[in-house]
Amino acid sequence: MTSTRLPGKVMHPILGKPMLELLVERLKRARTLDQIVVATTTNRADDVIEELACQLGVSVFRGSEEDVLDRVLRAARSVNADVIVEITGDCPLIEPAVVNRLVGIYQANHYDYISNTLQRTFPRGLDTQVFSAAVLAQVAELTQAPADREHVSLYIYEHPERFSLHNVQSGLPEKYWDLRLTVDTLEDFSLIREIYQELYPVNPAFSLKDIMDLSDRMPQLFETNRGVQQKPVR
Repeated sequence: MTSTRLPGKVMHPILGKPMLELLVERLKRARTLDQIVVATTTNRADDVIEELACQLGVSVFRGSEEDVLDRVLRAARSVNADVIVEITGDCPLIEPAVVNRLVGIYQANHYDYISNTLQRTFPRGLDTQVFSAAVLAQVAELTQAPADREHVSLYIYEHPERFSLHNVQSGLPEKYWDLRLTVDTLEDFSLIREIYQELYPVNPAFSLKDIMDLSDRMPQLFETNRGVQQKPVR
């Protein structure tokens, strides 16, 4: 709730539902996920997030606001998770099919870390990362650097000499790679709200293909947040 660029963004309503609810709704369609845990903070401002998670029937864990790595690790341990599929709360257009694909690749191989973000060929906002709780526990022992503790998987993918990494390519035409489908600013939120208003009433389970088709039909809509710059990790 204390996001610096758009405070309270996860509870901003779209079609009468908090943005976080729509994200959870999409994740529930991912057949490879056994359980969803909302990992929020102990800050009293986040009481509303815990209340919403309980209403939606998903687990919730509350931990450090600054040490996100510890929060996510302890959230995983709270449900005895062996594998973590990390999704950030500002990605309300997360694609269940993409989640299933990455988890499937992880299960069929022996990588320490799989994501679709090492080389970006998916629109920003479909970010999915898969790694084991054991690997994250190892990272927790290796680093106390503030950036590593704030950005959960940063240490993993910045140390390919220690961890085996794999990037999943989208196979999409390059013109879709730079679509910005995450929510960091009011401009981002305005676009996401418009996408939901166009697609959700017709098909609540709309897909990335539907979003891409919409961008072809209404390219001016996707100019809304074209100038937004992503905050650097470091």
